[in-house]
Amino acid sequence: MTRTLLDATGLKCPIPVLKARKAVKGMSGGDTLEILATDPGAAADFEAFCKTGGHGLLDQSHDDGVYRFLIRIGG
Repeated sequence: MTRTLLDATGLKCPIPVLKARKAVKGMSGGDTLEILATDPGAAADFEAFCKTGGHGLLDQSHDDGVYRFLIRIGG
């Protein structure tokens, strides 16, 4: 199992989700993707990303303007 970090801070939606979608293509089922973002819309975007993509949202937090998402890749 691999854990990948995607730093999408400073990027506006939909760029963080598009970068996550690209990162997932090189990952295997069960791997985890940690995403850092600063766009407030990222929370809703990544919930939808997980639901439509069959991924699991393991953890979500917000601290000092940075949103953190930990996603288990489906498949």
